[in-house]
Amino acid sequence: MSEETKQPEAQPQATAPQGEQKPVELTVQDLGVIRSVIDVASQRGAFKANEMEAVGKTYNKLDIFLQQVQKAEEEAKAKAGEDKEESKGEK
Repeated sequence: MSEETKQPEAQPQATAPQGEQKPVELTVQDLGVIRSVIDVASQRGAFKANEMEAVGKTYNKLDIFLQQVQKAEEEAKAKAGEDKEESKGEK
């Protein structure tokens, strides 16, 4: 008797009608998840020694970008709060 290993059949992917492709969205939250994945993978030894420099540089660039975005969001919220206070004082 021989056993055959059955591969699971590929599931058909839902696609938009032809000519109407939905654009791929990548959010700041997605980038934060990627940063976390890189961090966990490096802690678990998923990268070879010769890959560590490239992974580290990419991680650092991503981390700096996310910090800048967070700072800009905080500044925008603070400015919105100031504008709100000014409009209340004018009435």
